[in-house]
Amino acid sequence: MKNFYSNGKLLLTGEYLVLDGAKSLALPTKFGQDLIVEKIKEPQLIWGSFTHSGECWFEAVFDIQKLCLVNCTFNSDKEGNADLIAETLLDILKEAKNLNPAFLTSDEGFVVKATLTFPRNWGLGSSSTLINSIASWAKVDAFKLLWNSFKGSGYDIACAQNDCPIFYQIKGEEPTIKKVEFNPIFKDNLFFVHLNQKQDSKEGIAKYREYLDSARYDLQGKIKRISAISDEFLSAKSIEGFNQLIVEHEQIISSIIKLKPVKEKLFPDYSGEIKSLGAWGGDFVLVTGNESTPAYFKNKGFETIISYSEMVL
Repeated sequence: MKNFYSNGKLLLTGEYLVLDGAKSLALPTKFGQDLIVEKIKEPQLIWGSFTHSGECWFEAVFDIQKLCLVNCTFNSDKEGNADLIAETLLDILKEAKNLNPAFLTSDEGFVVKATLTFPRNWGLGSSSTLINSIASWAKVDAFKLLWNSFKGSGYDIACAQNDCPIFYQIKGEEPTIKKVEFNPIFKDNLFFVHLNQKQDSKEGIAKYREYLDSARYDLQGKIKRISAISDEFLSAKSIEGFNQLIVEHEQIISSIIKLKPVKEKLFPDYSGEIKSLGAWGGDFVLVTGNESTPAYFKNKGFETIISYSEMVL
């Protein structure tokens, strides 16, 4: 039996601009995904995906020798299609085999159990943690596996592989990762609030590319400033200075993608600051506040409020 584990992720700075070379501050989370692989005699790959509460929400059987889908089931009352999920998983496995032809070549089979340690709708990287663990199992480069089967910057793969905050940047189509210490004295004033909806990052990236195609502005200047803000996030000595950086960062991204910042859109009366993380419009946001912060958001109908220390490795 082999056990692979990958960390979840949050992108604190950079958002869409990380795709175009901005230095971004990324945070591996205490939540992630386990992948347990056991050998069996039958030449089949029997796959089960489980929620954080132990419920099996997706099952599939693949023929290993032909590397094709035999059957699958999707156990959920939410949106989703068993065949689509199975084909996506199969594409990842096929690409892993392309990168390492020795992967899945034996006459034996496997039972694989993938288990999230966070709710599926949290957006902490159910796909990236899976890709990273499959890459570990197949002994291939996880970044290549991501880029050949999906799209994205790869910061989520970097988070999956690191147990501390990192600076992530793409230079010449190559990922650069620098471990950093982000342990602000005001971390007790930082919270992560879930917006009760999951954002499709692929859709967000596609929209960002559309904006760039029609835009007329100094993108490189904005990338340079976002990179500088990433450095300033790391060195901020007070919550007041940190709040100013959040406001500036939100304004820059808003000017590019033509969406209102989340505070202006949903929480204009909130006394602290709020910053979107990753693709705008869903998943978690970073909130600065105090002991009354959880009550404010719960009164607004947002029940999932996690402190910085509970979330970040």
